[in-house]
Amino acid sequence: MRIIAQSSIAAFVLRHPDTRSSLDFWVKVTKGSNWASMADIQATFPKAKVLNGERVRFEVAGGHYRLIVAFKFASRIAFVKFLGTPAEYDRIDALTVSMF
Repeated sequence: MRIIAQSSIAAFVLRHPDTRSSLDFWVKVTKGSNWASMADIQATFPKAKVLNGERVRFEVAGGHYRLIVAFKFASRIAFVKFLGTPAEYDRIDALTVSMF
């Protein structure tokens, strides 16, 4: 998968160093994946929560942060839409947010 807004992930890691290992792992796995469905994502990341037909929420750093990604399986693209704390997540609409 190609990750759109990967620079936003890198910037977030600089502000929140405790996310480095978790996000580095997510990026590595995602780039090396050829997911064709939400079921494929959940097989790789069982704790991921499918929000709708294109968006998934991932827990980062043991649940201290949330990552929302929209997937276009046919194009093999993962669009990072949100990355923040649970409190910030509670203030957004996970189905429409487009932070980056």
